Amino acid sequence: MTRIRNLAWLSLSLVIVAVDQWTKWLAVTHLEFARSVNVLPGLDWTLLHNRGMAFSLFNDGGWQFWALTVLTVAVSAVLLVWLARTPARLRWQAASLALVLGGAVGNLVDRLRLGHVIDFIDVYYDRWHWPAFNVADSAITVGAVLLAITLFRQDRREA
Repeated sequence: MTRIRNLAWLSLSLVIVAVDQWTKWLAVTHLEFARSVNVLPGLDWTLLHNRGMAFSLFNDGGWQFWALTVLTVAVSAVLLVWLARTPARLRWQAASLALVLGGAVGNLVDRLRLGHVIDFIDVYYDRWHWPAFNVADSAITVGAVLLAITLFRQDRREA
């Protein structure tokens, strides 16, 4: 019963994938490549292609496609097993795993379909720009931070 209940968290992962793909579709259909559209002070929509991983890491081209594809599939499999084995009482941990999994799969869909990941959120201050990102990157980041917090708190309780 625990595994079935925990696997229900996959619905959160699927929502992340769906919202990620929908927002990327909106970006591709409404934005010109590399042309910024100001939304708010410090926030632009800027359509970019990222051949690397989250926040443009390893964006140099070549070997990254296969390495990142294999890495993403492997990490996603580990996350899926971890999620299935997470005790039902650890809801925050399950949620964090589902967020990371959904983000990883969202970017994997782009990489397999397009050979690159669509990024379009451009956050900046003055002349300093954070690397462009997307909904999947956001889910990975929030999920990873939440996972670190839950694991840290769990370790402190057990100590």
